[in-house]
Amino acid sequence: MASIKTDGLSGEEVVDLNRKHVFFSWSVQKDVHPIPVESGKGIYFWDKDGRRYMDFSSQLMSLNIGYQDPRVVAAIQEQAARLCAAHPSMATEPKARLGKEIAEIAPGNLNKVFFTLGGAEANENAIKFSRQYTKKSKILARYISYHGATYGAITLSGDYRRPPVEPGIPGVVHVFDPYCYRCPFGHTLETCHRECITSIEKVIQYENPDTVAALFMEGVTGSNGILVPPDDYWPRLREITQKYGVLLVSDEVMSGFGRTGEWFAVDNWGVVPDLITFAKGVTSGYLPLGGVIVSDPIADYFEDKYLYMGLTYFGHPMSCAAGIATIQVYREDHLLQNAKTMGKELAGELEGLKEKHPSVGDVRYIGLFSVIELVKDRGSKEPMDAAVMNAIRSRLIEEGLSTFVSKNMVFVVPPIIINPQELKDGLAIVDRALALADQAI
Repeated sequence: MASIKTDGLSGEEVVDLNRKHVFFSWSVQKDVHPIPVESGKGIYFWDKDGRRYMDFSSQLMSLNIGYQDPRVVAAIQEQAARLCAAHPSMATEPKARLGKEIAEIAPGNLNKVFFTLGGAEANENAIKFSRQYTKKSKILARYISYHGATYGAITLSGDYRRPPVEPGIPGVVHVFDPYCYRCPFGHTLETCHRECITSIEKVIQYENPDTVAALFMEGVTGSNGILVPPDDYWPRLREITQKYGVLLVSDEVMSGFGRTGEWFAVDNWGVVPDLITFAKGVTSGYLPLGGVIVSDPIADYFEDKYLYMGLTYFGHPMSCAAGIATIQVYREDHLLQNAKTMGKELAGELEGLKEKHPSVGDVRYIGLFSVIELVKDRGSKEPMDAAVMNAIRSRLIEEGLSTFVSKNMVFVVPPIIINPQELKDGLAIVDRALALADQAI
């Protein structure tokens, strides 16, 4: 095979080599048209041709502190110069310090961490924790959810990516979601009786509480549509799970680390789950890292019992160094408060877009975690056609804005460092693109 240059490739060469030798996830390979990303700064990134894009999805809802924060870059460089790798059973300063930091920001009595390299691994190991601790096998999870692509995590997930790779792991039972705009129980906000809560208790009863180990839920549903639950949802499910001896697991892979204006989404409702899974925002995506935070009773259980879990890159020193620096950035720059403040601005702007554009059926938001759901008709709520959504995606890119567009939804999930002018500029681009949807109806 002929050798190739290792630097100085053109944008076209980068794309061609990626297309030839690398798979692209969740895609028909021949239909992939990626942007050849070259560099980034703040909420912007540039392609190989020097064109700038505003990032309105924080890459994949992970780049919370924006691109190339020099404090995190320096921490990675310093750790690389000192120690790049260590056996998972060894004690390192980065692992120790990050574990302490996470225990300090986690709610209640969640004080001990099992580190992984991503969110799917975190959820896989949360399943193991739940089953080993309770000695029960069944796991409840929601239909409109995504917990990762590995076999256990994808079995928990309830979206379109699960059926093509089934059968998954045994013992997973799915329940319905708090999707208030499209209530699975046929209610409106005025007639709601919280069947999204009471039905879960019935499922636990039907499945036999003595067989149910845990209920897994995203803190706020992420890539399947930013489903912000009613204020009594998490508190009541906490009561139900405690009543039946079922562990409550909050998947904060996407909704954690300031995204909703709190360290973790469950903090918005004052709930302390038994386990929290995390990834993405812990390093702002600068290096791979995830983990499971467990409560004191679960941690104590394994003091004299064998922990049947392990990973080669557990507590990787470079990733942990990046995590320490990233948490410090959240603190120094008051980014949780910024997410709250800018979230209020975003909420008002999204409501304005809904009022202006007849194609907007619903807007959902909490902090800087939001989505615009597009429909052909507000009465029937028929989802907008894929062709129109593709046109919107293309128009956004043409105007220099990159974001996650999935099904009939346009996500607005910018880095939480965003300022008012940047938010206004980005939403102006979204506003213009929505005209394409209005024309379609």
